[in-house]
Amino acid sequence: MLTVYKVSAASAVDFAAEELKRYLRMMMPEAGNIIVKYDPEANKGFRVGLLSDLGLDDTDVEDPYLDEILYADCNAEGGIIAGNNPRAVLLSVYEYLRAQGCRWLFPGVDGEYIPDRVSLAAVSFRKKPSCRYRGFANATAASQQTNMEIIDFLPKIGMNTFMFEFRIPTFYTDSYYNHLRNEKNRPAEPVTPRQILGWKRSCESEIDRRGLVFHDVGHGFAIDAFGIDSCFAWYKTDESHIPEGARQYLAKVGGKRGFFEGVPINTNFCMSNPVARAMVAKNVADYAEDHGNVDLLHVWLADGINNHCECENCKQKIPSDWYIDTLNAIDEEMTKRKIDTKIVFLSYVDIAWAPEKTALKNPDRFVFMLAPFTRKYFDSIPKNGVNAKNPPYERNNIFLAETLEEYLAFYNDWRRCFHGSAFAFEYHFCWAEYRDFSTLGMAKLIGDEIRLYKSIGIDGVVEDGDLRPFLPNGLLLYTLGRTLFDTETPHEAIVTDYFSHLYGSDHKKFLSFFEKVGEVFDWRYFTGLGSENEKVGKYYSPQIAKKLSNAAPLFEEGRELVKAHYNSDVRVQTVAVRLLSHYIDLLEKTAAIIAKKAVADDAAAKCLLEEFEEEFGKRECELERYFNHCFFFKFLRFIAVLSVSKIDFIM
Repeated sequence: MLTVYKVSAASAVDFAAEELKRYLRMMMPEAGNIIVKYDPEANKGFRVGLLSDLGLDDTDVEDPYLDEILYADCNAEGGIIAGNNPRAVLLSVYEYLRAQGCRWLFPGVDGEYIPDRVSLAAVSFRKKPSCRYRGFANATAASQQTNMEIIDFLPKIGMNTFMFEFRIPTFYTDSYYNHLRNEKNRPAEPVTPRQILGWKRSCESEIDRRGLVFHDVGHGFAIDAFGIDSCFAWYKTDESHIPEGARQYLAKVGGKRGFFEGVPINTNFCMSNPVARAMVAKNVADYAEDHGNVDLLHVWLADGINNHCECENCKQKIPSDWYIDTLNAIDEEMTKRKIDTKIVFLSYVDIAWAPEKTALKNPDRFVFMLAPFTRKYFDSIPKNGVNAKNPPYERNNIFLAETLEEYLAFYNDWRRCFHGSAFAFEYHFCWAEYRDFSTLGMAKLIGDEIRLYKSIGIDGVVEDGDLRPFLPNGLLLYTLGRTLFDTETPHEAIVTDYFSHLYGSDHKKFLSFFEKVGEVFDWRYFTGLGSENEKVGKYYSPQIAKKLSNAAPLFEEGRELVKAHYNSDVRVQTVAVRLLSHYIDLLEKTAAIIAKKAVADDAAAKCLLEEFEEEFGKRECELERYFNHCFFFKFLRFIAVLSVSKIDFIM
């Protein structure tokens, strides 16, 4: 009988020990019970705990909390599984189980590949993950179940971070429970902000249970400080919600102080006003003091563009300079209160331009975040280094960068004034994921960009986007996790590992099918770069129309593949093939819609889209753990109808 001894007292170590027991029992169901005990003096069985408690070196990390050392030295009877902090212990357990053959391919029990073992293999490693920041942020329509399952899944593929955007994420939660874009099939289920806040706290408890790094908030502080509820998010809101006396602190745009275009979260404050800066600093410090479980608190300005204050004082410096002044005020207030929470600041839209006159007084408090929101993802790696020369900042008349090279030029400018830790807040899972219907090109791009980022001092990625990117499969998220964990792992090895466990012995046939999907559903075209006549339209391409109209043999090939593998002895493979069956239907209908759009028959494209959206919506309950119906059809509507707003883009 095996025994697991906990040698350290921490909730994540407790959880790690129980996870080790659970998966060992699944791998060896007839090997008897496994006992879990707390014994810091144990010298046999499995010893799970901190490296320091086991007399092992843990000093070779830059930041003992944010960085991890994973360690295992085990034989068939047990051994040591450890880490330099509680989270690293859990990650070590999952890496140990991975070495025994376990795989987690998408969230939930149906996404697990658990091998049968008669005995355990010897496993030995001491590993420091390649990137410090390896995470995901809640965004788009998501249920509480989705949030809980993704928090559980991330550390299983080597990731260490989860972020909640907004003090209360009403906007994203409402988008799911109101069943946007599927109202005819599913009546709305309104939930209150109080319910959503309770759910967020439940998720925070699960984050803490695993010792994950918790990032919080982002947008909102620019209006919350003045008594305006950031829960309004991107909804247009009547200005009666501006409290008495607060209007004077809001940005003056077009001669008026008020909500920018009626949207609270897109409204900046008058950053040259010292009273306003002090109010924001107090609000941020209050939040940090009241939420001691937050590891990195994101302090962003308003969303949207060209919305900065035009008063005479604000015009004396560019927004990034005033932003740094605000961050310095926040640091001073937090230092006075002895609050050590780190602050994340960012380069994004108007504040993509680096400050010209101002610097952070206490850079150790801060972490820099590059947020390339408006970039394109097809063929994005700069071929000859970063040679872009971005124009000078022009207040409320900026351009939106479209290439990674342009954003890296902004990054280089920021690096001249801040040399601390940095990561990218990326959007591969925010519509970009749908533009490559094969998933293969985007998966490779994700890996390539992580390696590029690492080479220039960007120490990882937190993704902002869809928490359900699992139709047709989870290759994109799996690639993200495994590449962030080890940038030296070849991309081909990650794909083979994923496909072989997901599709079994015939996985090469499935890979071949997806390669053919990529040839028909041209990634470049769906990125908006394939028009044969821009005067006719951004998505005008008779060649693409011909390809899509003649794709019936491809769909037939896919259905034959599904038929031959419909049932499997391995549960995850059965689920994967059934998901592929739905995906082929989605491909076929999408091909018909875009074939019309590509020859400028917009009316027919719109009609087919509306029929397909309602019909496919009948499958939402069956697919919702894997597929974001709302988000996909927002994307498809954008291409077929070109009528999607900023709010639609985000959901």
